[in-house]
Amino acid sequence: MDQKTLIIFLLLIAGAVFLLSQLILVPSFGTRSVESRLIKRRLKNMTEAGRAGEYSLVRKKYLRELSTLERILESLPGTDRVQDLLEQAGKTYPAYRVILAMIGLAIIVGIITWIFTTNIIAAPLAGLFAGFVPYMKLKSDRKKRLDLFEEQLPEALDMMTRALRAGYPFNEAMHYIAEEMEEPIAHEFGITFEEINYGRDVRQAFNYLLMRVPSTNLVAATTAILIQRETGGNLAELLGKISGILRQRFRFQRRVKTITAESRMSAWVLSLLPFFVFLVITLRTPDYVKPLFDTEMGNLILGGGLVLQVIGALWVRKQINFDI
Repeated sequence: MDQKTLIIFLLLIAGAVFLLSQLILVPSFGTRSVESRLIKRRLKNMTEAGRAGEYSLVRKKYLRELSTLERILESLPGTDRVQDLLEQAGKTYPAYRVILAMIGLAIIVGIITWIFTTNIIAAPLAGLFAGFVPYMKLKSDRKKRLDLFEEQLPEALDMMTRALRAGYPFNEAMHYIAEEMEEPIAHEFGITFEEINYGRDVRQAFNYLLMRVPSTNLVAATTAILIQRETGGNLAELLGKISGILRQRFRFQRRVKTITAESRMSAWVLSLLPFFVFLVITLRTPDYVKPLFDTEMGNLILGGGLVLQVIGALWVRKQINFDI
């Protein structure tokens, strides 16, 4: 390893250590982990017309409480998107921690790959892939939480129907769901109940609920509730019908998943088989694949193959996924 490479290597290690210290030590000894999420939600709620001045003051106060690195990360274009994902996934830590984890993991994996391979193409690719792992994990947690919410929604509508037929007002029916059901629907309906109870307009409260839980089924339910409150009618009967429709939709979704199970398994085999074959060849005859790593043309072929493999996997995934 020459002197220039050694300097770059040491700088990367120093950067990784600094990012890890910001990721671990600052949140551990600070008091902003939960407050950040609450303030961000209030900032979003204050973007209504006529409150721009108040929003600006709270935004400045929030940024002053952050460190320099945190302030820079909070100002990045994708931070709001990450914060929305965190709220939809039910996480309480701020967005800059996810961004720090992505950067730190990318640097560390890139350094480790460089140490073992000294390959100028493999190291950045490995670091880039590793950097997206926290983001993909966050999206996976978000999907699991939204799927669980949608599974709970028909039962919640049935509970609301029973409460309305028993003579409870609409607000108390919302509170009944928040008290009796499990997370995440209890938490989200509890927030909506508190917002309505403290004077927020019902339409606006449900709009914020849809921002936190972007669900097609919830859109149908909230639209029906809002229209009924304006036009009148039997809300309990309407919610009962919506609940029945949602249950039929879930049954149809499960049937489609059963029918496409073989196709999804084939997609996994097609996506993973090239990597498995490459690993077996590398272990049995290392000299056979050595030119892919040691020559410039081999690096280009390897990189092109990975890109085409990713494109093929995405295309196959699109073919077997159905929006119902």
